[in-house]
Amino acid sequence: MKTFSSLIALSLLVAAATAVRADDPSPEEQAKKDQLRIAVQQICPVSGQKLGDHGTPIKVTVGEKKEVIFLCCQGCLQQKIDPKHWATIHGNMAKAQEVCPVMEKPLPKNPKWTIVNGQMVYVCCPPCTDKVARNPGEFLKKVDAYYASNIQTGSTKQ
Repeated sequence: MKTFSSLIALSLLVAAATAVRADDPSPEEQAKKDQLRIAVQQICPVSGQKLGDHGTPIKVTVGEKKEVIFLCCQGCLQQKIDPKHWATIHGNMAKAQEVCPVMEKPLPKNPKWTIVNGQMVYVCCPPCTDKVARNPGEFLKKVDAYYASNIQTGSTKQ
């Protein structure tokens, strides 16, 4: 009986671990998401150079909220983010997103933003940030769809 209980407990543990991994994107899906974000971010937050001009962009995590961004090269790894370039990146990302994923209305001129699972998400108002935090998967999918649509139509060009 003890062995049977152990087997059931082990089965539940494996099932729970598998369920957690089911939400994680495959390496191919993650590569597509990264390419989407590189296209939207457009420039390096350190040098201001176009991502891809110095080889494959480098994925890094910054800040307390563990935001995922891309740098243009190894040389930028030890440098500080330039506030001017950071503002440009925010503008690029908000422009590419274009729509509040919660209210599904155009973003205001100065949208609010939050970081969810390492990704910036722009919203129309503070209550929307709470809704995004409660259901990040749903809203991150919407943001990715907005990015893809705007890249396809060319509206992310500076």
